[in-house]
Amino acid sequence: MSLSARLAAAKNLQAARSAAPTERVAPGSDQVNEVRLRIQRRLADELGPTLYGNDRDRADDLDSRVRDGLNELLAREETPLSGADRARIVREVVDEVLGHGPIESLLRDQSVTEVMVNGPHAVFVERFGRIERVAAEFDDEAHLRRIIDRICSRVGRRVDEASPMVDARLPDGSRVNAIVPPIALDGSSLTIRKFASVPLTVGDLLSYGTLNRNAAEFLEGCVRGRRNVVVSGGTGSGKTTILNVLSGFVPADERIVTIEDAAELQLAQEHVVRLESRPANSEGRGTITTRELVRNALRMRPDRIVVGEVRDSAALDMLQAMNTGHDGSLTTLHANSPRDALSRMETMVLMAGMDLPSRAIRDQIASAVDLILQVNRFKDGTRKVTHITEVVGMEGDIVTLQDIFLYEYASDARGGRLKATGVRPNFLDALAPYGVVLQPALFAGRGW
Repeated sequence: MSLSARLAAAKNLQAARSAAPTERVAPGSDQVNEVRLRIQRRLADELGPTLYGNDRDRADDLDSRVRDGLNELLAREETPLSGADRARIVREVVDEVLGHGPIESLLRDQSVTEVMVNGPHAVFVERFGRIERVAAEFDDEAHLRRIIDRICSRVGRRVDEASPMVDARLPDGSRVNAIVPPIALDGSSLTIRKFASVPLTVGDLLSYGTLNRNAAEFLEGCVRGRRNVVVSGGTGSGKTTILNVLSGFVPADERIVTIEDAAELQLAQEHVVRLESRPANSEGRGTITTRELVRNALRMRPDRIVVGEVRDSAALDMLQAMNTGHDGSLTTLHANSPRDALSRMETMVLMAGMDLPSRAIRDQIASAVDLILQVNRFKDGTRKVTHITEVVGMEGDIVTLQDIFLYEYASDARGGRLKATGVRPNFLDALAPYGVVLQPALFAGRGW
């Protein structure tokens, strides 16, 4: 293509973008927004620093003071406003002062599972597995940074030019990632993965088609029978959800220690100790890594260790825990297939700086891990368990795997489903001491 042709194509693309419709509604573009901003400033002047305290015990009192102050300011407002406009102003000011500004309504929306802010004027959400843009937006970059700083300060984290990336969480447990300039080139980015107020159960996974009944019964037997299980998958594929469901199968009389970067697991058992890693403070000190927490967990007399995600040298300590009497441990990691999960685990062990031969690492993996559960997110937004794979052992220098359940596609319109391969796992006899007996019919290969 010639230079003139490329210039013409670029001009046409720019014109098309300019003509494309957008959902964005500029803040302050109508009279109601002007009143809202004016009242918001007056309220901040009247209540002062009490708006920014972290005392949760006074949250209800602060909420009532904010609403009383709002009603008083609205009563003195000379601009004519309808009842709907007044309600809108109250809602938006309360969201701004006590919540998370323009995205507070999205966080309350039960159909929204993820909120993605790409700069102050571009907000996207995920609903039912699909991403869509919404009309909400921030006033400017400073407004977005205030909300990010508020989120971080509540959990003792900070974000600035010296430390432009942060992982945090909301009071309800929702996971937050923020990245600000100069790393983020088009304005600060904020990603919030919402925390389910009611955790999904195995019944929900069955109704969504993520699992079938035979696979669910098999997994329950494996957890009760203290098999070590690794849940593998990509970002947003549902690994933590699956881990939550699996942890629900742990008997109530066992002591569980959970280790996470950001606390997301919702265990129903009574005897649970929850640990969370900690990044460095403003002086670069005070870091508590997942690896250190795994080591410490071994001294806490756990029956089970549940690691939210292994992503670094903590894999070595996790394998050691699985191999030293802590059977039934559960964890997740990022990988595209069960075989890739083994390779990534080996790589993470090497990150520990130990000069170990590959054969020794693979021996450890084959001895420690009993089952790999692969979960994938499909193009239509659905999440499915695609492999339930047993780690059989070593053959030469290779870790041997065999699929117990496998997701297969049908040739007709019914789509795919998870089905048994007809192979029975080798560890069935090891489940018997825990009172777990799985019927052979679970593993009978079935047609469509």
